[in-house]
Amino acid sequence: MSYPENLRLEHQLCVALYKASRAVNGRYRPMLEEIGLTYSQYTVLLVLWEQGEVSMKDMAEDLHLDSGTLSPLLKRMEANGHLVRTRSTSDERVVNVHATDAGHALRDQAAAIQSEVERTTGLNTSELVDLRNQLNSLTDHMRNQAVASV
Repeated sequence: MSYPENLRLEHQLCVALYKASRAVNGRYRPMLEEIGLTYSQYTVLLVLWEQGEVSMKDMAEDLHLDSGTLSPLLKRMEANGHLVRTRSTSDERVVNVHATDAGHALRDQAAAIQSEVERTTGLNTSELVDLRNQLNSLTDHMRNQAVASV
């Protein structure tokens, strides 16, 4: 009985993406630890640096996290002084989040980390942009397929 070629480990998209994700995130981890952040905390700050104040709901959508994951993360970051959560004055159900001065102070160090990670990929700027665009397109397509099949 022959083994199906499409089941070989080296042909699995999921394995290639998993290994690449672990390698990239593993490159971030020690540098982020030096500035007192986890990778998840870094992504939260990226949203806040880019958008300013944002609702927790919008942040959850941007980061593709559920509230059960995001809430404790934000609580820890607030305790560390990186952000503040406040209830909306117009709708108490809405929790808004914004970076503190301490959170904003990490932006330059984070930019240096990002540059270092980009450098270590071995890809030039055009290749990095193409890869990111392909991954975003893949993510969008897979999410749309999942919604369509429900």
